[in-house]
Amino acid sequence: MNFDRPRDGRDLPAVLAIDAGNTKTDAALVNSDGTLLASARGPGLRPPIDSESSLRALSKLVERVRQQAGRDGPPVARHVSACMANLDFEEEEERLALELAARGWGVTVKAVNDTFAVLRAGLDLSAEQAAAGETRNASARPWGVAVVCGTGINCVGVHPSGRLFRFLALGDISGDWGGGGFLGRAALWSAIRAEDGRGADTSLRDAVAARFGVACVHDLAIALYRGEVESSRLSQLAPLVLAAAGTDDLVARKLVVRLAREVATMALVAIRRLDLALCDTPVILGGGVLTSNDALLIGRIRTQIAAEIPRAQVSIVTVPPVAGAALLGLDYIGAAPQAERPLRAAYGKTRQAAVDG
Repeated sequence: MNFDRPRDGRDLPAVLAIDAGNTKTDAALVNSDGTLLASARGPGLRPPIDSESSLRALSKLVERVRQQAGRDGPPVARHVSACMANLDFEEEEERLALELAARGWGVTVKAVNDTFAVLRAGLDLSAEQAAAGETRNASARPWGVAVVCGTGINCVGVHPSGRLFRFLALGDISGDWGGGGFLGRAALWSAIRAEDGRGADTSLRDAVAARFGVACVHDLAIALYRGEVESSRLSQLAPLVLAAAGTDDLVARKLVVRLAREVATMALVAIRRLDLALCDTPVILGGGVLTSNDALLIGRIRTQIAAEIPRAQVSIVTVPPVAGAALLGLDYIGAAPQAERPLRAAYGKTRQAAVDG
């Protein structure tokens, strides 16, 4: 949905990109040639569940980006490209776009679920252009399947025609299993059963207790029940599950194998529903659990997808989702295909600096 303002925006930066998840929010200001002008990170947001406080926090983040770039405003950019978790229905995307438009940050606004940012971040069309030795059609539509496994799990598929396939992705009630939250709760479940004798022994028993600084898992369960520990913190246990599985802990290994099956299943269903089984369909993996590049998890995902749809091209996203949001914005305004290269290079340097640091 577009929201036009009197100003045509020709003198403004091209895109204000926003990627908001449950644990963090990134914003960036980008020129039409792909130059990254400013970027900032803030806390996670939960629109539409807590829209008012989310928008207040987002306003502070946008103001930081605007000041960093030395720009006046509003508007801050020609186009606002907002990709956010928890936008599970088109009406929620449209409502948020209206709320963002009311802030006056851009001449046009588009809000979508954050899975679209991961998909676009994983589709390096500038690399395809270089490999083909020809100029990419600026109107070409990015397509493929993205599975995001962060705090929760979600998947989106885009056909070359633009046709979409989406899961409901509302958690347990919509049949989901996967993400850091699910792994964390499963780790706690397995750990306390190992401790009280109902379940198989697992190194997760000691690891879970140590992670929360308690003497035993029993104490953690009571603290959660009393509200002394927030249940959202259980997602912090996901890396412990991956690490334990790597040491051949059978309980942890079963959890990782199950997660791999869920990720592969979502991707396979999306490919089939979009009639892309005979195409070289890109399958982009994103979110903190998948970008950890755990050998067992990613290996299983690749093997299961290849066994059923050999032509699928599985890859892990290498730039943050906010870069995908920015690229969606550049696509939207019709920026030259060459603009993708400097933007990817800027975020590649940022990620390398974080690793080196």
